[in-house]
Amino acid sequence: MLKTPTKRPASSRRPAARWRRPLGRAALLLALVLLLGYGFYRRQINRYVRRAYATLTLSHLTGREKTPLLAGYSVHGIDVSAYQGRIDWPMVARHQVRFAFIKATEGITLHDSRFRANWQAAHRAGVYRGAYHYFQPNYDGAQQADLFVRTVPLAPGDLPPVLDVEAPQFHDVAYMRRNVATWLRLVERHYGVRPILYSNYTFYKRYLAGHFDQYPLWLAHYEVETPQLPRERWIIWQHSDEAHVPGIRGAVDFNVFQGNFANLLALRIPAADKAAQSPD
Repeated sequence: MLKTPTKRPASSRRPAARWRRPLGRAALLLALVLLLGYGFYRRQINRYVRRAYATLTLSHLTGREKTPLLAGYSVHGIDVSAYQGRIDWPMVARHQVRFAFIKATEGITLHDSRFRANWQAAHRAGVYRGAYHYFQPNYDGAQQADLFVRTVPLAPGDLPPVLDVEAPQFHDVAYMRRNVATWLRLVERHYGVRPILYSNYTFYKRYLAGHFDQYPLWLAHYEVETPQLPRERWIIWQHSDEAHVPGIRGAVDFNVFQGNFANLLALRIPAADKAAQSPD
C-alpha cells in the first residue's frame, strides 16, 4: 500500500526561502561588484599583489634577478637611492644599464646616505651618471637648490641635474610652482646646464603641464604600453618601479631614453670651453 507523503506546513518551508533568496542576490551583487571593480582597477590591483609578493620574497633574492629590457628602446637606465642598499655597479654595467640617476638630496636638510658611494662607483663602472633632488613642495626653493649644489659635484661628462617633483602634500599649488621655478633657475645658473624635470603622469598633468615646458621631461608612467603624452614632450620614460637588475638586491626603477646612445652622450654637460662658446 502506497503512503501518501505528509506535507510539511507552509510555515516550515518559507523561512529558508526567505533568507536564501536575499543571500543569493547579495552574493551575486558582490560578485558583480568585485568583477567590475577588478576590471576597472585591474592594473592597480595586480600592481599591489606584485609588490606584496616582492616584499614577502625579498629575503630570498640573490641580487642576480633580471627583468627583460623594454623592447623598442636601445638605451636603458636606472635611478637609485639608499633604498637599494649596496650596489654592485660593475655587474649593473654588464647588463646594458647605460645611465643612472642617483638621489643626492631631499628638502632643505636631507642628504642621501649612499650618494657619495653610488656617485663614485657608478662612474668607475662606466655608467653615465646624474643626480637628483627630491623636492618638498612646502619648503623654500632657494634653500633646496642650495642644498643640492653644495652636495653634487657635477662635471663635464655627467648628465644634467634632475628635480623630482611628485610629493602630493602641499598647501598652495601656486607657491609650489614658484619654488619649483626657483630651484630650476638657480641650479641652471650654477651648473650652466638646463635641469631635467621629473614627475609622474598624474601629478604632471594636474599641476605642472604648461608651466615648465621649456625643461626636458622625465616621465614616470607605469602599466601602459607607451606614455600618454606626445613623444616630443618627454625624453626619459620611467616605465617600471619594480624591475630587477643584476647587481641590485631588490626592486629598482627602470627607465628608457628616447633616442640612441649618441643622443644620450649629447645630453651630458659639455666641457667648459664648449659651454663658453654656446649661445645664451
